[in-house]
Amino acid sequence: MTSTRRTTVLVVTTSYPLSADGSEAAGAFVSDFVTELRELADVRVVAPGITEGADSGAAVATWRFSAGGQPLSLLSPLKPWHWLLILRVLASMRRQVFAAAEDGAVSHVHALWVLPSGWIARDLARANGISYSVWALGSDVWSLGKIPVMRGLLARVSRDSKMAYADGIRLANDAKDISGRTFGFMPSSRLLDGQRARPVEVCPPYRFLYLGRWHRNKGVDLLFDALSLLDEEDWARIGEIHIAGGGPLDNLVHERARNLVRDGRPVRVSGFLGRQQAEVALANADRLLLPSRVESIPVVFSDALAFGLPVVSMPVGDLPHLLAKGGGWLADSVTASGFCAALRCALEPSAVDAEVLAELIDRFDIRRACRQLMVDLDGATRC
Repeated sequence: MTSTRRTTVLVVTTSYPLSADGSEAAGAFVSDFVTELRELADVRVVAPGITEGADSGAAVATWRFSAGGQPLSLLSPLKPWHWLLILRVLASMRRQVFAAAEDGAVSHVHALWVLPSGWIARDLARANGISYSVWALGSDVWSLGKIPVMRGLLARVSRDSKMAYADGIRLANDAKDISGRTFGFMPSSRLLDGQRARPVEVCPPYRFLYLGRWHRNKGVDLLFDALSLLDEEDWARIGEIHIAGGGPLDNLVHERARNLVRDGRPVRVSGFLGRQQAEVALANADRLLLPSRVESIPVVFSDALAFGLPVVSMPVGDLPHLLAKGGGWLADSVTASGFCAALRCALEPSAVDAEVLAELIDRFDIRRACRQLMVDLDGATRC
């Protein structure tokens, strides 16, 4: 009796949770991706940590690199005073990637994201004669891709990868423009149970949920501007506006929420929500609010799908394409007045189109993404 040796995939990422406080949305879905990928392959992880070394308490074999005590997203190559810290983080990251593959068992590296993970994955792949793939985020293409030196490096790392993916449709096209190679669409999503406390209401009053960072790009200030344009008749159709999250606009959110509450509006503010708290919030909501100025496809979009929520969205990124068949209401402009008009449409009696929702749910199934990676890897290995 013979046994088939499972493929060992090393996931290298700059987004992975250290805690479950809800502040690392990207890290949470990476953790879920790893959990599902383990059903199909042996998995190891290299991820940021407080100190460098193997994480003995992790459920998956994990090597932590020293991230300097702050999120890597806050470090920028455009700030010379960040250079020394960036170099230290990259050196630690490279050491841990090579340590994780030291025994020769790793046959493929899946890099989240192109930079810097893909760059270091390419070094390991060249040294060990294995393959690597990259999964691009908007920060790769739309931020680092604007810096000439980074743009060239992003193109080289992408071209040399065995497979390349992007978590947005438009993003995949933009990544191809930079690198000259095709990027497949691999959506980012989390594992949520989707069990609702009650059905989504088809008649007002409705409960609305904003779940995400309080940042200008996410448009939480535009949301408050839009709410200020609603009249008494509109507010009579609203059961609750729940605004959950945190970030640099913390003071603005709390001040404007207090003003609305003072005027008798049903507005509730809470901080970052952990997985279970987020599931409770989604299970009790009737509509998700996405007032972003800049967006590809936020993770919370697929969260909403899991709980059957229609979406009120700005016309940014891939959201117009995704909502073209239904599943929500799209503002006609990235303005407070445009979002207010979409909100008013969402206050009318309406039911979710079950077929449209089912199609979107299947498209954003994290299990499907894991299967796609392994099928593509198998095909690439056979070539």
